[in-house]
Amino acid sequence: MAGRAYFVLALALAGAAGFGVWRMQGGADAAIPSVRVDPRVPVTVAEARRADVPISLSGLGVVQPLNVVTVRSRVDGAVTEIAFEEGRQVKAGDLLVQIDPRPYKAALDQAKAKKAQDEASLANAERDLARSQQLAQSNYASRQQVDQQKARVAELTAQIEGDAAAIESAQTQLDYATIRAPIDGRTGFRLVDKGNLVRSSDATGIVTLSQIEPITAVFTLPERDFSDMSAAMRRGAVEAIAFAPDGRELARGVVSVLNSQIDQATGTFKAKATFANRDGALWPGQSVSVRVHVDTLREVVTVPEEAVQRGPRGAFAFVVGAEDKAERRKIVVARQADGLAVLREGVAAGDRVVTGGASRVQPGSRLEVSRAAEARAPASAEGVATQ
Repeated sequence: MAGRAYFVLALALAGAAGFGVWRMQGGADAAIPSVRVDPRVPVTVAEARRADVPISLSGLGVVQPLNVVTVRSRVDGAVTEIAFEEGRQVKAGDLLVQIDPRPYKAALDQAKAKKAQDEASLANAERDLARSQQLAQSNYASRQQVDQQKARVAELTAQIEGDAAAIESAQTQLDYATIRAPIDGRTGFRLVDKGNLVRSSDATGIVTLSQIEPITAVFTLPERDFSDMSAAMRRGAVEAIAFAPDGRELARGVVSVLNSQIDQATGTFKAKATFANRDGALWPGQSVSVRVHVDTLREVVTVPEEAVQRGPRGAFAFVVGAEDKAERRKIVVARQADGLAVLREGVAAGDRVVTGGASRVQPGSRLEVSRAAEARAPASAEGVATQ
């Protein structure tokens, strides 16, 4: 029994030694070949396109009437008629309010009567002068009498000129009793009712007229945009588009005025755009965003905004190179807004740039390109670059 045990032990030791030698000679490695994994990074791409890109500037503004007039009475009297309706459009010259004209009509008649009286006196004085001159030739009247008659004629002539001025003044006062619209505009709330007494010294007025066809919007732009705006206006009319806070387009017009100075406290300047507003889409006091077209970049390279990456060394983009390997390209961005970036250098038209999944990409990474995203890229060429 002891001999058999020694035999089994010796056989086990021999087997273990043989296995150790086989392992040392690389038997396991030869039996199981090594496999190297080459992972691909899934990305979406878009093609860089060459296109004409309109350049626009945008600023927040407030709609203002082209003209605002507070209608006041220029004479004292009782209101006998209100001829307008609140919130209605009126034309220049339309009757708004009638003030009791009787006192002013009486004053006009009195001035006319005074002139007629003085004209009669002048006619009599001229006849007396003629008789005095005839008598003076025969030495029946003195030279002093003739001079007195001439002075009387001159005095009455001056009085008649004063009467004419008094008639004009009385006529003006009478005309002021009839209040007409000075401009085309929309009436506001009526501030005086029929029967009330109004005075020329009243500060509140009777009604406010606002001219809203056309209408204006005053908006603010940063100081850096002044040179572009000024240059565009020198070239010709600059189109302006007004948008509601929710992005709806309200009206189209032109920039009419640049303010004469830049606000140093805020680093901004104001501009005014004029809109026809025939449909009444714009209203005084309304908040709008105004976009103005100042230039068009011709045949420039454009990519979606998502392709632009930022790093410690500036802007760059990943470009799909040979064998779908990623290339890191330093780029110079000329303008960037509204989902579109205009590149000055670094990417050429036709290059495929990574727009999605760039955070997982390294230079030299093999890429798994999404062709569906590449098909959507051309739509970005129609965007608007805004400073």
